[in-house]
Amino acid sequence: MSYSVGQVAGFAGVTVRTLHHYDDIGLLVPSERNHAGHRRYSDGDLDRLQQILFYRELGFPLDEVAALLDDQAAGKADPRAHLRRQHDLLTARIEKLQKMATAVEQAMEARTMGINLTPEERFEVFGDHDPEQYAEETQARWGSTEAYAESQRRAAAYTKDDWKRMQDEGAEWGERYKALMTSGEPPTGEAAMELAEEHRRYLGRWFYECPYEMHQCLGDMYVADERFTAFYDAMHPGLAAHLRDAIRANAARRTA
Repeated sequence: MSYSVGQVAGFAGVTVRTLHHYDDIGLLVPSERNHAGHRRYSDGDLDRLQQILFYRELGFPLDEVAALLDDQAAGKADPRAHLRRQHDLLTARIEKLQKMATAVEQAMEARTMGINLTPEERFEVFGDHDPEQYAEETQARWGSTEAYAESQRRAAAYTKDDWKRMQDEGAEWGERYKALMTSGEPPTGEAAMELAEEHRRYLGRWFYECPYEMHQCLGDMYVADERFTAFYDAMHPGLAAHLRDAIRANAARRTA
């Protein structure tokens, strides 16, 4: 079975112009042409395109992508080594995205409207994410609360090193929670409840005092608000709901 250039563009989410360019430079030459000279792509061509887009997503220039795929096609590269390389690249990309997501979560949860950093320091801490992206929404939802006022006071006083230390602590906690879920620990287990308690104390240490009732409300929000769910689930699928349940279990045992 073969596919037209328009069909392939639709499958892959690229433009027809991109496919024409890949053909012109020899990166993805369609296996067939019909009687009118129009390009026709085979399943094997689609497999190669998938590999091209994978490496392009990771930032590889086209000439390096061509060399990698041509070596593989010619049998110069061990298929298993190729898969290991892809796995390593994806793992590195995931770690980078998790750090970026942490910066966004910090901005949402820390009520960062008063961050006292220079533009250079902001970029160093938060990358290309605006820490005040959710400032207006945050003020509208929590502006009248003492927790909001307290988090603003603290955020205004933090230095670049404070923010970095805060992010490092959050990332380290996330790694331990991910390992806990990977091991199959239920949210009602002792280890999960202890990490939920650490999460509550982390909020109290960096942002605002977080009683158990408030912590449970936050846990519910982590599942109800897709932005928080995306942040936590980026650490491990289902982590947002698991954490919510662990927060509830921890609150129940400590307030009983």
